[in-house]
Amino acid sequence: MALSHSLGFPRIGRDRELKKALEAHWQGTLDETGLRAVGQRLRAEHWQLQKDAGIELLPVGDFAWYDQVLGHSLALGVIPERFRPAAGKPGLDTLFAMARGAVGNQSGHSCCGGAHAQELTKWFDTNYHYLVPEFAVDQQFALSWGQLFEEVDEAHALGHAVKPVLIGPLTYLWLGKTKGSDFNKLELLERLLPVYGEILQRLAAQGVEWVQIDEPILALDLPQDWKNAFERAYNLLQREPGKKLIATYFGGLGDNLGLAANLPVDGLHIDLVRAPEQYPTILDRLPAYKVLSLGVVNGRNVWRCDLDKALELLRHAHERLGERLWVAPSCSLLHSPVDLEREDQLDAELKSWLAFAVQKCREVALLGQALETPQAAEVQAALAQSRAVQAARAASKRIHKAEVQARLAAIRPRHAQRQSPFATRSAKQRAHLQLPPLPTTSIGSFPQTAAIRLARQAFKAGKLSAAEYAEAMHSEIRHAVEVQENLGLDVLVHGEAERNDMVEYFAEQLDGYAFTRFGWVQSYGSRCVKPAVIVGDLSRPRAMTVDWIRYAQGLTAKPMKGMLTGPVTMLMWSFPREDVPREVQARQLALAIRDEVLDLEAAGVKIIQIDEAAFREGLPLRRAAWRGYLDWATEAFRLTASGVRDETQIHTHMCYSEFNDVIESIAAMDADVITIETSRSDMQLLEAFERFAYPNEIGPGVYDIHSPRVPDSAEMAGLLRKAATRIPVERLWVNPDCGLKTRAWPETEAALVNMVAAARQLRAELA
Repeated sequence: MALSHSLGFPRIGRDRELKKALEAHWQGTLDETGLRAVGQRLRAEHWQLQKDAGIELLPVGDFAWYDQVLGHSLALGVIPERFRPAAGKPGLDTLFAMARGAVGNQSGHSCCGGAHAQELTKWFDTNYHYLVPEFAVDQQFALSWGQLFEEVDEAHALGHAVKPVLIGPLTYLWLGKTKGSDFNKLELLERLLPVYGEILQRLAAQGVEWVQIDEPILALDLPQDWKNAFERAYNLLQREPGKKLIATYFGGLGDNLGLAANLPVDGLHIDLVRAPEQYPTILDRLPAYKVLSLGVVNGRNVWRCDLDKALELLRHAHERLGERLWVAPSCSLLHSPVDLEREDQLDAELKSWLAFAVQKCREVALLGQALETPQAAEVQAALAQSRAVQAARAASKRIHKAEVQARLAAIRPRHAQRQSPFATRSAKQRAHLQLPPLPTTSIGSFPQTAAIRLARQAFKAGKLSAAEYAEAMHSEIRHAVEVQENLGLDVLVHGEAERNDMVEYFAEQLDGYAFTRFGWVQSYGSRCVKPAVIVGDLSRPRAMTVDWIRYAQGLTAKPMKGMLTGPVTMLMWSFPREDVPREVQARQLALAIRDEVLDLEAAGVKIIQIDEAAFREGLPLRRAAWRGYLDWATEAFRLTASGVRDETQIHTHMCYSEFNDVIESIAAMDADVITIETSRSDMQLLEAFERFAYPNEIGPGVYDIHSPRVPDSAEMAGLLRKAATRIPVERLWVNPDCGLKTRAWPETEAALVNMVAAARQLRAELA
């Protein structure tokens, strides 16, 4: 029988219990004992959900208090000096300080003075963020955090068959950064492997048979020395006890297929959703003793699996492999919502098309069962239902719109070109806007207070009329504008009080989207997002932001930015269609947002920010596929922004990313101003813009909004001076590194006071 297993499960809980517990702990209203109890309860619940769905081998070690890479760093003793406990092992206070920065003696941060947090960046091509390990040239590794072993004991006590999950040694080193001096981090491998050996020995002593070792970098273009290191590492690790399953995902193995197939381990997992083309070759290359786990259920989208299609492939594999075939999702289900059954308000037809993590586990189990007992009534019923779903989706009238198709067909190259080059536009904008050197602004959102959330809930529940809700939001906007005026910011924002999320807010006003109530997915730490589902062709029936921005502009003589989310980010942070190419969906979104841009300009808005936080995230893992993506992603942004006059200044914003690989395409987007997150990297991310001689204006973030820590003006001024050594001062803006919706007003105002003071200090120095 083909064994069914899971690579990982969402940890936040069906009601975001982990998020709520974490935030209560950070606020000092839940002690560590209470927090740990929530975690233990969630783990038990999630193991049982998977087991009830039919999963035979359950993942352990996929739970994390903030991020699995961060937890792995603690386990391996990779704790930067500024966070190292004075005595004893690291605790949860150490972990949270590394993640969020340390703020003196506030709850959960008592270990580390005022240390700044570790850098945060995207986990491969997902919207999940991980904490980047920091490696010193004299880095030592030691087993320092026993959470994995405790969880194995928990699961065994509950009677579960488990498969611990580790981030592989090569992937872990690849994800980290060298600090203090420049050296080849691959040189650390020999010091790291003994700790992996110790982990494997301890797991074997606990009675663990299989260990899953995640090596997703095998789906990347790897230098030869890293390929060689795989062979060296696993030749050493094969001596350690226990069976080892190497897990790869998010793409195909490509030229690493032979390497992965022949590593001296007991099993290999591959992603056949992202890379179905690798299937026939892997069968021929796999040694006769080795298990092959096939990821045939999509772990990154919410559409139901086509069971017939998956089963056809699995039957072929089963004929060749027999009991050496395992069935799995394509990747960890961390990237899926937890349970579709909670969705009691979804349209019945649409709900029948979807599957969340619990349902995906059931699909995996059914596929395994179908190989063993194909005529079982349960299997036949599931296959019949799957066929009906596929037919209904194909025939649904909600999918295709003739008017959208006509607009797509009418797109011409001129629609994606600004009227004049940047130098011409810049001169006109300076005259039009009359801003000082180093103009200060924020990224867009201000704190989403309890009052705002309660008003939104009351409006949705029908307890507030539209007029009452509008007045409540106007009051919040007035407050945001008044604060900014008092602080002395040069370019204001309205604060986005009316917006639940930077994608969902717009998706709710576009035709072609559907929404869930409980479809939450973790982005990082306690931050969760609820991606909308693209179900049909996309269009904008009416203006979405104009009235709010017009109201805000009427409160001040200073420029008020119009705030929009760009087409690529709308796409990447939604669950997209699987029947239409991504580039087609991006163009549909670009045309819809273009209409909003033109309406804002017509309403007198002088600066329009079109956020493309996910632009780098969408880059394919393999370099050979980059050009195609970058061409259509860049075109989508330009199509959105290029209908305005020269005098209208277009801004964009990008989140934590490595920009070196895409800097030319960022320049080709031709935004007048780009704001980026750089404070955690100490302005190192600006190096790409410096080397490329990026021609337009840049606002490098001068403080980290993901941390409650408030840096003083001297620290921000220091970062600005570093930025000024790389970018001409006349092209620099001053801003936080991201939106402020997750912060509280007191720390927001304190940080912005310091930011404005830093800008004024630099202006005085320049004068």
